[in-house]
Amino acid sequence: MTLRVLVTGGAGFLGSHLCDALLAEGHCVVCVDNLLTGRIENVTHLKNEPRFEFRQQDVCLSFDSGKVDYVFHFASPASPVDYLEHAIETLQVGSLGTMNCLELAKKYAAKFFLASTSECYGDPLEHPQKESYWGHVNPIGPRSVYDEAKRFAEAVTMAYRRYHKIDTHIVRIFNTYGPRLQLNDGRVISNFMKQALLGEDLTVYGDGSQTRSFCYVSDEVAGILALAKSNEHEPTNIGNPSEFTILECAKVVLEVTGSRSKIRFEPLPQDDPKQRRPDISKAKRLLGWEPKIDLRTGLQMSLDYFRSAVANKVPGT
Repeated sequence: MTLRVLVTGGAGFLGSHLCDALLAEGHCVVCVDNLLTGRIENVTHLKNEPRFEFRQQDVCLSFDSGKVDYVFHFASPASPVDYLEHAIETLQVGSLGTMNCLELAKKYAAKFFLASTSECYGDPLEHPQKESYWGHVNPIGPRSVYDEAKRFAEAVTMAYRRYHKIDTHIVRIFNTYGPRLQLNDGRVISNFMKQALLGEDLTVYGDGSQTRSFCYVSDEVAGILALAKSNEHEPTNIGNPSEFTILECAKVVLEVTGSRSKIRFEPLPQDDPKQRRPDISKAKRLLGWEPKIDLRTGLQMSLDYFRSAVANKVPGT
């Protein structure tokens, strides 16, 4: 069945890949983005697709997309560089933006899907992180604008489900990478790939022993779509449980790129999580989903994009 689907933040890294996947399934997609951190270049390949429509719109302001069957709310700055620069906008899109999108879903009896984040777990005391873990978050630290915006977004999504009976779904996304990731967004993979390809020192914060888990974008989107079609309404982790120290990740990037860059150590930022790894038991059990692409393979699959972005100085990078 062909659906009319709204994707907010659809010109962002992950949102644009989601648009591609929904179109590939035969749906009609309305992509909404105010281009604060998204890039129109991420969706220009769809400009002649008759089932795709782009609207430059701030979802924090009241709007109406017309009747839709599904709302995917992916609008938000998502990288440390972006949400620290746009702190107020991050809080607004997590609160006002989420409520506007929920009101739209309510109006048209549409399903609603919230893109939440592993940042809800903060600097976790539980490892790996299960969905039942309530988190260890500094509510007034620099990163709180993103953490608490997403925690509020989850709360209001569940409230609309309980009080207005909206069919809602919530994904907690762990570190995702791949083509279209902006070079200057401050995320581990984009930082390392950019620095390695430019021959610059790779910046490792702290001693590099903090850990992350990296999920290739096609695996992430497959998990998101599986969750969107499921009957699960509470938060679900979608990420890759393979855990790397930041130092190990830097060394893999150097090997994949063939770079002779060195590694430079810098002080650890405030509230930077020491470990991050999803427990995906729920996703495996309920959705039959688990990632297929390992870090080295995913980096190799991303290499042409990063080389092109560095060579052509892609706008926004």
